[in-house]
Amino acid sequence: MKRHLRLFLLYLAQYTKVRLAYKADFIIAFFSSMAATVLGFGFVLVLFSKIPKLQDWSFYEILFLYGFSLIPLGFFNVVSWNLYEFGDIYIIQGRFDRILLRPVDTLFQVIFEKFRLESLQEVATGTLVIWICVRHLGLDWGPFDCLWFALMVVCGAVIYLSVFLILTAVSFWFEDRVGIVPPVFNMLTFARYPLTIYSVFIQFMLSWIIPFGFASFYPTTHFLGRKTFTPYFHLVPVVAATFFVLSIFVWNRGVRNYSSTGS
Repeated sequence: MKRHLRLFLLYLAQYTKVRLAYKADFIIAFFSSMAATVLGFGFVLVLFSKIPKLQDWSFYEILFLYGFSLIPLGFFNVVSWNLYEFGDIYIIQGRFDRILLRPVDTLFQVIFEKFRLESLQEVATGTLVIWICVRHLGLDWGPFDCLWFALMVVCGAVIYLSVFLILTAVSFWFEDRVGIVPPVFNMLTFARYPLTIYSVFIQFMLSWIIPFGFASFYPTTHFLGRKTFTPYFHLVPVVAATFFVLSIFVWNRGVRNYSSTGS
């Protein structure tokens, strides 16, 4: 663990130096990411300018949910770059051979070779929005609530990482430059709103098949006093742990199935 932590810090420091060497490119990427975040909140504002409530969810409750969803997603996005490009770069171009030659875990190398540093703005923006919503909703948080909040953020990030790691590992069996990650990534938007506004099929899909609901919606229900969802809230760590173990299993099976391109 100590060795891998040191390697992580070295990876991060080295990539940060390289990324900041092209300041204009980084600034453009940062503001592009920020613009996408602002547009997302803009949609919520437009929506509530037309309706007073979304079912029985108020504006600040929806804003709380949207803000919370950004935090674990932001942490995931920081390390997600290689997962999106894995099939093209590592499988088709044969760069996974290089990964196998190094005396470091393959998954560790793939995840931490690149960082999307501009995605940290999602974490900062989500945290700011949560703070604003807590004040407007009059929520009384104690130390225990803060610990729960931190745990839910970690679990949410683990769920996102696990789901996309499973999808990425599919590239070991089905070689494709794009893969199946992009269409699933688009489903993240659904989990930024209460699952109750969707059909039963979508609720089931986002809870038990692709558990984005456990990464964003169900964690927020506890802090918003939605007692109906209490059993789901307590299942969040279980779902995160289950999908993480499953993703590691699928990844290891994929690595054993990998065949070099010879390039």
